[in-house]
Amino acid sequence: MDAGPDDTPFSDFLGFELLLEEQDRELLSRVRAFMTREVEPVINEHWTRASFPHELVPGLAELGISGLAYDGPGCPARGALVNGLVAMELSRIDPSIGTFIGVHGGLAMGSIMLCGSPEQRERWLPAMARMELIGAFGLTEPEVGSAISQGLATTARRDGDAWVLNGAKKWIGNATFADLTVIWARDVEDGQVKGFVVEKDTPGFVPTKQEDKIALRVVQNAEITLTDVRVPEENRLQEAHSFRDTAGVLRVTRMDVAWQAAGCARGAFEHALRYTKSREQFGRPIASFQLVQDLLVKMLANVTASTAMNARASQLQDAGQLRDEHASLCKAHSTTRMRETVGWAREVLGGNGILLEHHVGRFVADAEAIYSYEGTREINTLIVGRAITGESAFV
Repeated sequence: MDAGPDDTPFSDFLGFELLLEEQDRELLSRVRAFMTREVEPVINEHWTRASFPHELVPGLAELGISGLAYDGPGCPARGALVNGLVAMELSRIDPSIGTFIGVHGGLAMGSIMLCGSPEQRERWLPAMARMELIGAFGLTEPEVGSAISQGLATTARRDGDAWVLNGAKKWIGNATFADLTVIWARDVEDGQVKGFVVEKDTPGFVPTKQEDKIALRVVQNAEITLTDVRVPEENRLQEAHSFRDTAGVLRVTRMDVAWQAAGCARGAFEHALRYTKSREQFGRPIASFQLVQDLLVKMLANVTASTAMNARASQLQDAGQLRDEHASLCKAHSTTRMRETVGWAREVLGGNGILLEHHVGRFVADAEAIYSYEGTREINTLIVGRAITGESAFV
């Protein structure tokens, strides 16, 4: 699918796409065209119904964007910067689709890529890259969020050539329909956190859709109960030996969320700008009002600053130099500026800002989920604070 003139964005104010090679700009253009023409016309209905547009998955698969940054079997290996700009492009139209791809292609595939053996990568990654197998990532638990590194309660017990998992997970995106769910559990023998790939319909593995969300309603989050779930040793991620390995996955996917936040803010800004050009009051388009222009420029500045910070961090990631505090600073900054930006976008639209037909209300609601997952602002702030002071302020 080729991009047309109506697909061209007008908020890349400093030309960040020019950092990409031509073939990568072409990929971004194809993603933009698909999201604009196929996703945007139907997404409000799915958001209202809290349903997932499974009919769009083949088109997403054809784009070849699953596991975009990874250089593993069957993966596109386009690098972190390309992956980030694509993540922003997805969320610019719909943050739920951005999250779906982030969970599948980032967290699930990333766990296998970074913590799996060569044989496991060959076994799962090619089919996941083609989206023939959809992945989920099960870390957060009903009673443990920010303290998961120390408080993870799901257990794994070795039993011959298998492991037996017991516990519960919550907020697990894609899990209601995923073919593979990476479950993180604490080994009762050594106390270390290990990763297990649980296949769909495994006895004792029960995902239940979480209802009544006010954000990312298209994402199918599940609460999972694990009751004597037997997982063969060959499904244990062979290079996941402690929570440090889990954190290695989160480091790179935290950048995905920073990019999603920039995309959410960008989408709200673009809808607000279009609205101001068509909406008239007192015989003039409101885009000509000083106070409206002030808010538009503030929004654009937030989007541009977040994109710049994320782009530099992604370049560091491509160079193998990304540290925890880099990703945390990007996530904390981008999500804070996103929340501010979507609020201003709603303000510009006045009462119309809460109507789905204008899209901005969806971005306002979805921003609340992005603001919190993959590490709250407070947790990410403490990670950066520890890095710059040498003092840990964690409890």
